Amino acid sequence: MRTEQIAAKALEQVNNDRYVLANMIFKRVKQLNNGAPNLVGANLKLEKLADVAMREIAEGKLVLERIEEMD
Repeated sequence: MRTEQIAAKALEQVNNDRYVLANMIFKRVKQLNNGAPNLVGANLKLEKLADVAMREIAEGKLVLERIEEMD
C-alpha cells in the first residue's frame, strides 16, 4: 500500500482530524522508541517509526479512547 493510501486510511480512523492524527503518531513514536512492540510486524531498523505508527492507526490497531485536558 502506498504512503498516500495509508495516510488517507489513518485520517479516516480519526474522523479526518489531522491534529489528532499527528498527536497519536507523536505519542506512538515515543512508545516505539521506548521499546513498545510494533503491532504490524514492521522491521523497526528499516522503517521510520512515524510510518509504522501511521500503519498501526490505519489498520485499526491503535484507537483514540479519550483526550485529556492539560492543567
